[in-house]
Amino acid sequence: MREAFVQSLQNLRANKLRSFLTMFGILWGVVSIVVLAATGQGFQVGNEHVLRELGQNIAIVFPGRTSMQAGGERAGRQVVLKADDARALEAESPLVAVATPEIERDGVSVKSRYNSAAVSIQGVEPSYQIIRTLDLEYGRSMNWQDEQQVHRVAIIGADMTEQLFGKRNALGESVSLNGIPYTVIGKLRKKDQDSNYSGPDNNKIFVPFSAMAQDLPVPDGEPGQLSDIIVAPKPWVLAELPGILESRTGGIEDITWPLAREVRRVLASRHGFDPDDKDAVPIWDTSLETLLFARMIDNMRQFFLIVGFVTLALGGIGVMNIMLVAVKERTREIGVRKALGATTWNVERQFFLEGFFLTLLSGGIGMGLALGLCALVNLAPMPERFAGMIVSWQSGAMAIGTLVVIGVAAATLPARRAAQLPPVEALRFEM
Repeated sequence: MREAFVQSLQNLRANKLRSFLTMFGILWGVVSIVVLAATGQGFQVGNEHVLRELGQNIAIVFPGRTSMQAGGERAGRQVVLKADDARALEAESPLVAVATPEIERDGVSVKSRYNSAAVSIQGVEPSYQIIRTLDLEYGRSMNWQDEQQVHRVAIIGADMTEQLFGKRNALGESVSLNGIPYTVIGKLRKKDQDSNYSGPDNNKIFVPFSAMAQDLPVPDGEPGQLSDIIVAPKPWVLAELPGILESRTGGIEDITWPLAREVRRVLASRHGFDPDDKDAVPIWDTSLETLLFARMIDNMRQFFLIVGFVTLALGGIGVMNIMLVAVKERTREIGVRKALGATTWNVERQFFLEGFFLTLLSGGIGMGLALGLCALVNLAPMPERFAGMIVSWQSGAMAIGTLVVIGVAAATLPARRAAQLPPVEALRFEM
């Protein structure tokens, strides 16, 4: 083993340029596989993080206007959502895990002891805080006691806390919403949110749904009217989405997704509109964005890996070529070794180990360069949907496994060629 390693290094030194060009193919192939896989992983993790900032695979159900006649009702009729609709979705649909009502008011006059602002206020139930990822920096979340007893308490977004209180701790402070006092019970952590349906959470104030319905209802709306309903599907519904996408016969826009169909079915029976009328209750299903982006990233990653594998295979061909040249240059040496008693296995092992070591040395250098490049890129500021170069153990293991396979393949043919040389013919050989 040591002899083969020493011999490999001597051959590398004897043919520096040829060895460098051969090693570069393997080196670049490993760098390609690791860096491209790390890039795809970084985009996937970054996008998942941004989507979780809005909510965990939620659907937002908005009130709309009918575009189809149904039940003797004319088209163009406004659909008004109420809290009982959210309760019906939870009770009647086997697909829905959580359905929670929401009331929103923009431009509400908010005052603290230190400053004032015009703010978007959201009236929400406790379950809303979980599926909309309202994580706290400090304080407590709103609970069902706050909801049932109509407590006037508030959770404030990170940026709005700074505007109203500066760098002070806002816990326990009082804020007035259109002149009505509310007590601050928590501050949201700073959210990296680049998508929303009613403004960034960092700039909002959240209060119990019951208090909002009493103090700040929908302007000019019916009693109990909602701004929207937030729906979270059960896990098995999400698990079926990739299969539905793959089995489609038309375009993606023609797919009728199960959650949207189920929501419209339940609400159509309550409001007298056609279940196929998408304008009656427009629905934004964020789980579809997650699905489609993940599919795009998977396709991109597969393309990257194919490019890396092809590059690595070309490098393996280069190693095979240099080892075949080495066999030809050392034909007389092989003849002498066989004449002195070396077996076919001894010769084959020598050349196999030389080619294998050459491949692994090139791959090891490439792995080190790839990891260093990823670490260097991660020092730079990252966009919101990119989490940096993430080298997973799977991609590292895949690169190493591929490298070993190519190393074996590249070393086997030259080793057999060397071992099969007849000793007499080898001794007669002249370059």
